[in-house]
Amino acid sequence: MAKKAEASVEERLRALYDLQLIDSRVDEIRNLRGELPLEVRDLEDEVEGLNTRLEKLGSNLEMIDEEIKGKKNLIEEAKALIKKYSEQQKNVRNNREYNSLTKEIEFQELEIQLAEKHIKEFKAQIEQKKEIIAETKDRLKDRQTHLKHKRSELDAILAETEKEEQALLQKSEEYQEQIDSRLVKAYQRIRSNVKNGLAVVPIERGASGGSFFTIPPQIQVEIASRKKVITDEHSGRILVDAQLADEQREKMEKLFSKL
Repeated sequence: MAKKAEASVEERLRALYDLQLIDSRVDEIRNLRGELPLEVRDLEDEVEGLNTRLEKLGSNLEMIDEEIKGKKNLIEEAKALIKKYSEQQKNVRNNREYNSLTKEIEFQELEIQLAEKHIKEFKAQIEQKKEIIAETKDRLKDRQTHLKHKRSELDAILAETEKEEQALLQKSEEYQEQIDSRLVKAYQRIRSNVKNGLAVVPIERGASGGSFFTIPPQIQVEIASRKKVITDEHSGRILVDAQLADEQREKMEKLFSKL
């Protein structure tokens, strides 16, 4: 192909349509993957979140166990004090000392009751958290299985298409270098503004590809003459004649079959 400065309008149109066919093929490959990469990423995030939750629940259980140990120690200390105060009551000299020790014993008995109440509450928390842990583990197992399946699915598609996609992306860059940079920017701008990524389309049954708006006969003649770059006034797409499109499509199909 001639250098950019020497390229005729027809050569530029052919190169543009070739570029469109290459980029459309890349789109097809990416559509084949569809939402799989996002699904895999979401599942990875969910699995990570569930693992983090299990770690936190495990830490909470350890903290509760420590609290229970502390309360049990408090009970043992209270029992020891009750025993001590009960022994002291046997040797008191007056009622005031006896009553004072009785109050101390009653206080320690209340401490034991309160500690036992707390232990009961902690044990209820443990049971509740164990249920949550069991549910979380089941959920994690399910998500890990699903993730494995989706990763396998994605890997299979990647193995099948990645090499072709990389080769096509390289070709896309090569063809862009053969086209005037302003024309490439216009192509990319149009491509980003249309749903199907078609910035260059052929005339089909008197209308631009994918459109219901008829192109006036005089404009169709101008497009077929390939003397200037013409855009569709309704969609903004660059237009080429059907013959040129067929010729380039046949050429690019041969190229694709070699990738």
